[in-house]
Amino acid sequence: MRFMIIVRATKDTEAGVLPDEKLVAAMATYHEDLVKAGLLLDANGLQPSSRGFRVRWQSGKQMVVDGPFAETKELIAGYTVIQAKSGAEAREWAKRFPAPFGESRDGEIEVRQLYELDELGRAVSIARFREIEIATRPTQ
Repeated sequence: MRFMIIVRATKDTEAGVLPDEKLVAAMATYHEDLVKAGLLLDANGLQPSSRGFRVRWQSGKQMVVDGPFAETKELIAGYTVIQAKSGAEAREWAKRFPAPFGESRDGEIEVRQLYELDELGRAVSIARFREIEIATRPTQ
């Protein structure tokens, strides 16, 4: 089971304020522990939405909207993707996640399970995604 731990953005992350060394060290320790446990699949911080864009479809037309985006509570500042044996294991690891903006600051993470291809049925298009998954696996 794969889970994404999503770090919500704040006004500071949207302003490009980088975390202090103490927080970076805590995050490094947490992610090293995930690696030792064989759970870490991917992790990264995201640059402010002012450096991004959205592609929107409305009334059958596509448009590109450049950032920044006003609703900070709807934005993501970073993520970690883990492979856990169960939802309970993912919950335990999420509870160990360092306070995303430091112990004395408010913050929030959200944890969501990713779909596995087996859950999406047997359509030909799903088989195509299986082929993509195999082709993009890192070689060891």
